[in-house]
Amino acid sequence: MKHTVLSLLLALSVSASAANPYLGRWALTIPGGGAGWLGVEEKDGKLSSSVLWGGGSVVPTAGTKLDGDKLIVTREQKNKEGKVTTETITATAEGDVLKLTTVKHNPAGKQMGQPAEFTGKRIADIPAKPDLSKVKFGEQIQLLNGKDLTGWRLLKEGADNGWSVVDGILQNRVVKAKDKHFGNLRTDAEFEDFNLKTEVRTQEGSNSGIYLRGIYEVQVMESFGKPLDSHHMGALYSRITPSVNAEKPIGEWQTLDITLVDRHLTVILNGKTIIDNQPVLGCTGGAMTSDEFKPGPIYLQGDHTNVDYRNMLLRPVVK
Repeated sequence: MKHTVLSLLLALSVSASAANPYLGRWALTIPGGGAGWLGVEEKDGKLSSSVLWGGGSVVPTAGTKLDGDKLIVTREQKNKEGKVTTETITATAEGDVLKLTTVKHNPAGKQMGQPAEFTGKRIADIPAKPDLSKVKFGEQIQLLNGKDLTGWRLLKEGADNGWSVVDGILQNRVVKAKDKHFGNLRTDAEFEDFNLKTEVRTQEGSNSGIYLRGIYEVQVMESFGKPLDSHHMGALYSRITPSVNAEKPIGEWQTLDITLVDRHLTVILNGKTIIDNQPVLGCTGGAMTSDEFKPGPIYLQGDHTNVDYRNMLLRPVVK
């Protein structure tokens, strides 16, 4: 009898999954080629979803529903006057691939521009939590030579460059001006899984970040004394909130010890573990790509504010 009930439950589970092929996490290539992410869940028979659209945070959508064999997701954006622009995303699943179309309507309900097509790919399940004591790391690589920007380049050609090396310190200095668009800095080399150790010093109002493989941002921000938040120092931006406050006051050098293995993240800030081998559900805002299975660079966010780095050491995982 127990086996019969179990078999029935499994059959119902498979049937539900087959009836709704949209459940899960999807890596998106949004219109214009940027990185996006869509997560679809079902709880108590009700669908919900969250989305990342290029930059910014992962946010809940305004609506999620099935319409025949299609998934309809609604995004809403308020302008400064509080008026809402509505974006309707229609998705069709073909196995592990999504074909999507998006169309926007202004607050008056009038369509804005032409519909745009884009694609998505199902993200494979996250592996089991790795035993970091058994992970083998390779030889240490010094990413900052303390002299110049050898081994680094701007992420986007033509951006204004605020990066320089002064007295052994990698500095980013941003000038606020309408005609200035300062760039992010990336390594020439690309990496898979690794341990990364570095020191960082925030300035007043600093807002930077260290992108792991160009897709996962560990936040570097002047947020001393503020409540724990997924947008503050040491967080995985908008995805994982630090478990404890370990940030030092502005102007002091701080240590970051970051380990990325099998899509699990550990962050040690100033000697305290603030993210402990937690699963990473997808890319973060500003990612170079939504593809989590390809090597990528270390890139430092430099388009916002001033920040300093030094002593950046990386040890790749040996597989």
